[in-house]
Amino acid sequence: MDGIDGRLRHGRASLAVSFFSQGVAFALLVTRIPALQDRYGISDALLPLFLAVVPVLAGVGSVATEHLVKRVRPSVVLRWVQPVVCLALLGAGSGDTMWQLGLSLAVFGICVGGLDASMNMLGVSLQRVYGRSIMLGFHAAYSFGGILGASLAWAGAHWHLSLAVLYGPVVAVLIPLTLVGSRWYVDQAAADGLAKTPAQDEAQASGAGAGNATGAGTSVAMRMLLPLCLVMAFAYIGDSTVSNWSAKYLQDVLGSSEQLATVPYNVYMVTTLLGRSVGDLGVRRFGAAAVVRAGAVVAVAGFAVVAVAPGPWVGMLGFTLLGFGLCVIVPQTFAAAGRMFPGASDTAIARLNIFNYVGFLVGSPLVGALGDAWSYRGAMLVPMVLVSATLLYARSFGTEPARYGGDHERPRTADVGRAGNGL
Repeated sequence: MDGIDGRLRHGRASLAVSFFSQGVAFALLVTRIPALQDRYGISDALLPLFLAVVPVLAGVGSVATEHLVKRVRPSVVLRWVQPVVCLALLGAGSGDTMWQLGLSLAVFGICVGGLDASMNMLGVSLQRVYGRSIMLGFHAAYSFGGILGASLAWAGAHWHLSLAVLYGPVVAVLIPLTLVGSRWYVDQAAADGLAKTPAQDEAQASGAGAGNATGAGTSVAMRMLLPLCLVMAFAYIGDSTVSNWSAKYLQDVLGSSEQLATVPYNVYMVTTLLGRSVGDLGVRRFGAAAVVRAGAVVAVAGFAVVAVAPGPWVGMLGFTLLGFGLCVIVPQTFAAAGRMFPGASDTAIARLNIFNYVGFLVGSPLVGALGDAWSYRGAMLVPMVLVSATLLYARSFGTEPARYGGDHERPRTADVGRAGNGL
């Protein structure tokens, strides 16, 4: 960490708080969907329409952010959309009529798109200046927030708290926390100015040179970005399969009890947190491409175990493997986009972020339809095949050594540096 300016450290910590807060808010929404359905009297037929509002409008929000950050800094976008996300969550839990829920979810969706995009923009720019992998740490903070949010949701359900009573205190804490933390966000220009060591200056020069050499310094070629977009979508198809179908699969297919059926998703969240907490070390030692390949192999093995599991305990082993496998793919996909387009990383990340919601929107209905028409065991093979395609696109994550010029990274590391990757 020698040579890293104190403001960069503060920026890293404050951004981690933002990721954490978003994890809490999103978990509180998705884990209390049955309570929202009961509160507003939404039928089972109408529920998918309401649920689709969030990812669809989040994609719109990500597109809007791509254009907005050309006029204002990503830190400004993040500073103001995060409190609105929290207020929209509270609005969803406090309304009485259907239109109030629809409006709250619409605002939540649009702002989540801007929030996710701007958070990752700041994370990628900080990582570039740090000269080493730190993106997985930010996403670990998100996972930790998700675990806390899900735990609070469980407590609310256990004690029969209304959604307004559950959401109110959380929002009252998260909004001041993120507003105070936003004072230390560091955008790309500021981060570049704070990179004072020769090693970091060389890394920046190398990144800029690579951008000019590839023609990616000022624009984003979707042909080059497409492999990463597909990897992102496939990862979220796998993730949404676990979040939406693990409990039903364990109970209906593997014959577990209702109580035991709640365990796989919790195990998945915990292993996601653990994998991301140590994942940056793996990237620094072996490089991003190697870590992504390993994650894809573990995730494929996890889906295979789930599909052939003879009973619930073996099924939980499969979901455990999925947590360790999938957890590394998304953060490294964002990092790879920033590396591929060093002069236009904000645009690349905003476009890539759309495929987060594409995967989330496609995954759950796809597995459900295949499960009803065929079998749920067979349906688990579909995300397995899609995630395995990540192996075909692993070279998009970079195979050449990073050019940091410092001793704090091993020469094989490939998390930040040259954009040229053979595409």
